[in-house]
Amino acid sequence: MSDASHTTPRKNPIATLFLDHPATVDETYFQHMRFAFSFAFWLGAAALAALVHAFIPALCETTASRILKRLHTRIESRH
Repeated sequence: MSDASHTTPRKNPIATLFLDHPATVDETYFQHMRFAFSFAFWLGAAALAALVHAFIPALCETTASRILKRLHTRIESRH
């Protein structure tokens, strides 16, 4: 006979995929989604500015670096 007290309960895969990580930064799923979407938007803006700067160096001279510094500050303030 096996003893049921020795079995390890299985982790809910939905919680693992959608809830565990946001909880590590004290956010709900939707708060984390909002932060990630915002972060992705600004990363895209920085990438676009860097692309423009690559072709026309006189344009967007500091745009990408300013955005990245701001994003870095946002990340650091979360921990």
